Amino acid sequence: MRSLHIRWWTVGAAFAIAATFLVKGPYAASLVNLVAISALIAASLRFGMLIGEVSFATSTFVGLGAYGAGIATTILHWPFLIAMVLGPLVVIGISVLFGWVTLRIKGPYFMLIGFAFVEVVRIALGKIAFIGGVAGMVGIFPPHFVDPWMPTIVMAVVTGLLFSLYVIEKSDFGKVLVAIRDNEDIARTVGLNVLSLKIACFAIASFCAGVAGSLHGFVNNVISPDDFGFMLTVFALAFVKVGGESSIFGAVAGAIILVLISSFALGLGAAEQFVYGGAIVLAMLFLPQGLAGLPWRKCLPARWAKRPANLVNTVAR
Repeated sequence: MRSLHIRWWTVGAAFAIAATFLVKGPYAASLVNLVAISALIAASLRFGMLIGEVSFATSTFVGLGAYGAGIATTILHWPFLIAMVLGPLVVIGISVLFGWVTLRIKGPYFMLIGFAFVEVVRIALGKIAFIGGVAGMVGIFPPHFVDPWMPTIVMAVVTGLLFSLYVIEKSDFGKVLVAIRDNEDIARTVGLNVLSLKIACFAIASFCAGVAGSLHGFVNNVISPDDFGFMLTVFALAFVKVGGESSIFGAVAGAIILVLISSFALGLGAAEQFVYGGAIVLAMLFLPQGLAGLPWRKCLPARWAKRPANLVNTVAR
């Protein structure tokens, strides 16, 4: 990876983390947390799309990450860091098994299986009494000395995982995933184990979704099965489409914009759904490639546009 890419990632991550120190008040903190977690969910969904599949099971893996954190904290009373990683580690195992069974098919059939999986798990979580059933779990609190720093911790974890996804996508492994998406049969003829590679991609994306769920549990303190229905994936898909699926930066930008619009629309009462839905429709009509598809190069100085390795290429990639 070019050193310039790492430099801009470092600057961007440092700016995002430093910005959390300026957050004042519980509402601002919750908004920062929501934006960061939404960006990670969108990025994890987009990473799975590198193999050409949209996984509605993303909602379930976010939920399992949250419930893992809740069980470790409220029932097992494990330390914060262990509770944070319990759910994502469980998600890896479940996603590998789920992927081994379902990634042999593709397209709408894979999406339907994912949708069914989400609903089955959601209903099952509502039937388990010791984790709160339909009412969910309460009291998922981080340690007292950690709580004031949660926006900073969330931002640091999210930016670290976003950078990891970016590095993986730009690696040889990421190029192989794109080749599988473009033509799975040709990839198979050159000796690639397509199913194993798909499962690996799916597990990485699911792990990131699990981390997002774990963070969600600690910042919200309360979770319930209905928080992780299929609509969570629908919103994440909207983030990706509005921002542009050609770049991880598009997923992040889409999450930021739509979450902020949603927060603004909360005060509009019944008009909330019209404003939020209208923003998505307008983006699809006038920005078919999303924000990432805009000609950003033309907006920058000519001396930047002429250089092959610059901020323009970094963002576009």
